[in-house]
Amino acid sequence: MTKPIGIFGGTFDPIHYGHLRSALELKQILTLEQIRFIPCQQPVHKSNVYANAKQRLEMLKLATQSEPDFVIDPREVYRDTPSYMIETLSSLKQDFTDIPLLLIMGSDAFAELPQWHQWDKLLNFCHIVIVMRPGHRLNLTPQMQQYLNTHNLADANYLEKQLSGGIYVQSITALDISATMIRAQLSANISPKFLLPEAVLSYINQQNLYKEIF
Repeated sequence: MTKPIGIFGGTFDPIHYGHLRSALELKQILTLEQIRFIPCQQPVHKSNVYANAKQRLEMLKLATQSEPDFVIDPREVYRDTPSYMIETLSSLKQDFTDIPLLLIMGSDAFAELPQWHQWDKLLNFCHIVIVMRPGHRLNLTPQMQQYLNTHNLADANYLEKQLSGGIYVQSITALDISATMIRAQLSANISPKFLLPEAVLSYINQQNLYKEIF
């Protein structure tokens, strides 16, 4: 069986080093074949997306151009419906029939998983990798704690031995960077240099993004 593929979804508005460092560490620790960044078109759980889909795709390309195992996957951008992960995973499984897919998410997103469309069917298509900051603990409802206990994988090797169905918790380096922080700095005319790739920052300035959003 081919090594697993990581699935990293989000708005990436904009992409920053918190995203990129997390992806690189997961690729190395879990020996992934690649990580596919999948920007959403119409996020279901967020009210605002500030850069349009074309701009967010371009920022992703600029940010990942030196890392060949980071792949930009625009399938949600080209879909005219809300970005439901269950539909994205179903589409991906048609492309990667015999390759394990690892859906990467933070601990907060996992805790809120019951709000997702058909969330209880996700493990039919993938494993879930919960990304934890060192020293942090999962704060779960009894329902989600039981869900984790039922599907928890103690050994990362199972992520490539089985196509789907497991949940694995992985600690990574904590970088306290957020897209919200970067947008706020840009809107206040404060430079976010060193929080995101220089090529992305240059593109943001060229496109005059995030200047008057607060």
